[in-house]
Amino acid sequence: MGENKAARLFFRDGFNIAMGFLRTSLLLAGLTALFLAVGWLIGGQAGMLIALVFAIGTNVFAYWNSDKMVLRMYDAHEVDARSAPELYGLVEQLAARAQLPMPRVYVINNPQPNAFATGRDPQHAAVAATTGLLRTLNHQELAGVLAHELAHIRNRDTLIMTVTATIAGALSMLANFGLFFGGNRDNQSGFIANILVVILAPMAAMLVQFAISRTREYAADRSGAEICGHPMWLGSALQKLESSARRIDNPSAETNPATAHLFIVNPLNGRLFDNLFTTHPSTENRVRALRELAARTGTSGPWG
Repeated sequence: MGENKAARLFFRDGFNIAMGFLRTSLLLAGLTALFLAVGWLIGGQAGMLIALVFAIGTNVFAYWNSDKMVLRMYDAHEVDARSAPELYGLVEQLAARAQLPMPRVYVINNPQPNAFATGRDPQHAAVAATTGLLRTLNHQELAGVLAHELAHIRNRDTLIMTVTATIAGALSMLANFGLFFGGNRDNQSGFIANILVVILAPMAAMLVQFAISRTREYAADRSGAEICGHPMWLGSALQKLESSARRIDNPSAETNPATAHLFIVNPLNGRLFDNLFTTHPSTENRVRALRELAARTGTSGPWG
């Protein structure tokens, strides 16, 4: 029985790695195409060549540094067993249950309760939680959220999640650069380029959000429930987080909407166009799925 379980885990992890590589490759190709389009609007063929070089450099940089960029974007500071013993100890315990290397642990000074995971692989992963999350949730609910983020790490979702956020930001920067310089005058499309670059920047963020499959959130919910041993710990947390996210702004996320898909619940307030292009499944549907999972498997977990 033990050998069969080990074999299933081996094949599942292999499948997750392969699918993660495929998703990353397709998404990077799409974003590179957008780079080239914006480059052409800015400077014709020469601009497209410059954009291609910029895209290649950004892809390489994002692979190695996207996690650092995202953590810096949210002004996250690293904690350890001495500075945050409860949070660090809980992550350590859950990582051991998930058979993962201990990730780095970060805290974001933000009143909105939320969390995300980042890193190119389990050996270079990090989990970040807001101060609002630590204040809002009880111990069991916090375990459910952290288990969900560790599931993203185990399922190899974090590479594509963090790389796309970084590249989308670079794409928006390139589009704004084109707007500032008035587009490509050589092909007499300067005015059209001005209009398009204004549209392309927010559209790029929306495309990135859509590129992250909502099914990955459901998968992380299921895996997170498996890790913490109690589906409704996460279900209860999701309900609290959804309610709080609607009332409490996350200015950093509003400034960088392409990173919204990183979080366990949508950090955008929905007062503009966020709800039209939401990156997350309905919280109601997620909780329903967790409740059904709890009914099938029972609700007793490792902490009783």
